[in-house]
Amino acid sequence: MPTFEVQVDPSEVGFDARRLDRIDEHFRAYVDDGRLTGWLVLLARRGEVVHLSTYGRRDAGADLPMEHDTIFRMYSMSKPVTSVAAMMLYEEGAFELKDPVSRFIPSFADTRVFRGGSAVQPVTEPVTEPMLIWHLLTHTAGLTYGFQYSSPVDAIYRSAGFEWGTPPGLDLAGCCDRWASLPLLFQPGTEWSYSVATDVLGRVVEVASGRSLDEFLAERIFGPLGMVDTGFQVPAADAGRLAALYMPDPVTGAAAQQDGLGAAALQPPEVLSGGGGLVGTAADYHRFTEMLRRGGELDGVRLLGTRTVDYMTRNHLPGGADLEEFGRPLFAETTFDGTGFGLGFAVVDDPVKAKVLGTAGSYLWGGAASTAFWVDPVEEITALFLTQLLPSSTHPIRSQLNQLVYQALVD
Repeated sequence: MPTFEVQVDPSEVGFDARRLDRIDEHFRAYVDDGRLTGWLVLLARRGEVVHLSTYGRRDAGADLPMEHDTIFRMYSMSKPVTSVAAMMLYEEGAFELKDPVSRFIPSFADTRVFRGGSAVQPVTEPVTEPMLIWHLLTHTAGLTYGFQYSSPVDAIYRSAGFEWGTPPGLDLAGCCDRWASLPLLFQPGTEWSYSVATDVLGRVVEVASGRSLDEFLAERIFGPLGMVDTGFQVPAADAGRLAALYMPDPVTGAAAQQDGLGAAALQPPEVLSGGGGLVGTAADYHRFTEMLRRGGELDGVRLLGTRTVDYMTRNHLPGGADLEEFGRPLFAETTFDGTGFGLGFAVVDDPVKAKVLGTAGSYLWGGAASTAFWVDPVEEITALFLTQLLPSSTHPIRSQLNQLVYQALVD
């Protein structure tokens, strides 16, 4: 891995170094009292890394320290990567955003929508508008997740074997056909719900490109960007760099190691999950966010046109609504007032409404193991927080990171 370190004095890019120290001071307490075992924070401005710190252990059981080259399960931070892959194909004319999903996955031609009843005896109706690729990119397709526990449709997903994993023996194509056979949560385009939509989008990428998702991402994104440690599985030679996975103990709240669930990252996946299957390092994901901040290009490699990135990172929800107005309840540690959704990213429209220090026009997302990133194109900032605690709703890490980063900006 290339050298990865702080590249510029904070004062040269508008940060107060003493105020930046507050980030580490604050999050060290999470480790010292047992809520986390370790973390990594990366902050860059104008393409230069201005703050890079680690604390605690990547594996408490083995007493291994958190290091710059630690490998993390990215979970839903896979979604922006898959969305970029899809939009690369869009730029090549492979599809239009208004194309029906059934053009690429025929089983979605016959989906039905939940209207009432129970998970055991659902009452459904036909779709009034086909599910479109735009719906997948914006999570307005009517799909859901079994782990959300907010609707009878979520329970139907769980009964079908979709909660934190997928049924044995199904690949991505098989999962898409199974999801298409389950009721939609709502008519496509009428609401927002976090969902398996990006996994379905990954299958669209496969069909449209004629390549498996892992091949497409490796050849078109990871290789060109130099993301040398990112993929759907941690190679055996790098297993020692993988951070252990944790969940809070129900009694003490302390992070408890989950070796069984965590070991999945070391095995070849049955399902290439574009919505949650990637593993990688801070250095790699930093290159991905820098590519976005620079309008689709990094170090002479252009993945997307500048107008495409601008389009993806606008709020696409009808009427400029935010996620609290248009969305179902979110599996998150914070509300999303003033935050809309674009093509693969949440988009901050009004930080005053959000009640969190930040910048309008920033875009962001996170992963189920409490990881998070954002890109601020106005202030030319990218930020990254990596740890491995399931679920992400356990602690308000993301909003706290925002306030601690922006309070240190003094230019």
